Amino acid sequence: MNRRTLLKSATLAAAMAAVSTSQTSLGATRSPKRIIVIGAGIAGLAAASQLAGRGHQVTVLEARTRLGGRLWTSQAWADAPVDLGASWIHEMDGNPLTALAEEAGARLITTSYDSVIDYDVNGRPLSAARAARLATLKDEYQWAIDQGQRHSIDRSLRNTIESELDWASLSNADQELLAFITNSTAEQEYAGSRNDLSTYWFDSLGGYDGDDAVFAEGYQTLINFLARGLNIQLGQTVSAIDSSTSTVKVTTNSGTFSADRVIVSVPLGVLKKGTIRFTPALPSKKTTAINKLGMGHFNKCYLRFPTQFWPQQDWLEYIPPQSQHGQWSQWLNLGRLTGQPVLLGFNAGDFGRQIEAWSDAQIVASAMARLRLIFGQQIPDPVSVQITRWSQDPFSYGAYSFNKLGAKPAMRDDLAAPIGNRLFFAGEATHKNMFATVHGALLSGRRAATQAQA
Repeated sequence: MNRRTLLKSATLAAAMAAVSTSQTSLGATRSPKRIIVIGAGIAGLAAASQLAGRGHQVTVLEARTRLGGRLWTSQAWADAPVDLGASWIHEMDGNPLTALAEEAGARLITTSYDSVIDYDVNGRPLSAARAARLATLKDEYQWAIDQGQRHSIDRSLRNTIESELDWASLSNADQELLAFITNSTAEQEYAGSRNDLSTYWFDSLGGYDGDDAVFAEGYQTLINFLARGLNIQLGQTVSAIDSSTSTVKVTTNSGTFSADRVIVSVPLGVLKKGTIRFTPALPSKKTTAINKLGMGHFNKCYLRFPTQFWPQQDWLEYIPPQSQHGQWSQWLNLGRLTGQPVLLGFNAGDFGRQIEAWSDAQIVASAMARLRLIFGQQIPDPVSVQITRWSQDPFSYGAYSFNKLGAKPAMRDDLAAPIGNRLFFAGEATHKNMFATVHGALLSGRRAATQAQA
């Protein structure tokens, strides 16, 4: 079981329909085109791989000095590769990533959200009574969302929960549990603050079934597989795209490239920042989508210790006081997954953004204060750490997209819409139903490739 299952509402048939319209077409084209793909994340590489397989002349321009975009496997620990970006295949059964991983020969390890220990505000395992209350409040939380989605006006997720459940009448203990549920099932999943997430549309609608899994050697296994044989130029920061002439011109820090068609697969955060100048200007529907959709904050803190002092469960959850909402409430035990004594702490939404301004030492001190509350003052300091700051990254400006209050799902279709059969758009933010997922990014790349070769 996984957290997405709690709120998943789409059918598998709808998801499979999305796959069937995006599969790689086979056979060489009779009219090869020059096509530039901007971005070597999984969306861009999926598009480029499909197009190159059809015989088109494809060039991938990537601003970074590495492949993968928001898929980034760190090899800093030779005996324990870790993903600094996305980690999971969510719901493996029927997921196109599962088939691709098998084709790539990648080794997958399943994780389960049923393998969990919850700790109370004092760092003690939840009592049986408190655990029962948590289960009851999860049902009430879902009821509140159902009511909110029937409301005549969309509200923030926080507003909905607090209004529908008569927040002022609840005990502080129940408020703590509900705030934790909101963080663990919504903020941690979609990277948006509970103050910003749309009640109507916060949850991705497309999904599959089955377990979640991580890559034993990291997502880089899949990236390297997709990149085989492609013409990829690294260190190419795109500043302008001009489609006003007979060929599309792409300007980078090293010169100008020309093509018949261009696929733009940069993250939503980059489009929001306006670092790429489009000529002619983007249509108003597309700019509205860029402005109204949210770009989330989600960061990881890997702590490697001399020995493992925590239990064997996959997940360790801490229910913080309301004054520390969402702070170090989610931990993943990587001992079973890597064979090494590593804990991974997640922070999303407001706190995920806040700590990006902190030094590594400050972040580690904050994390260790939480762990020592739970496991005691005697636990050792970490011997090594790896910390992300995705919202400061100039080639992403955030972790992944979410449906912000005021945004509507149709805006993702507007973001994805081709312009004049010359410019095409891909990336997780362009998938109406499967945004904020790697499989959504993969399918968007295949969709853009199919459009570009038409």
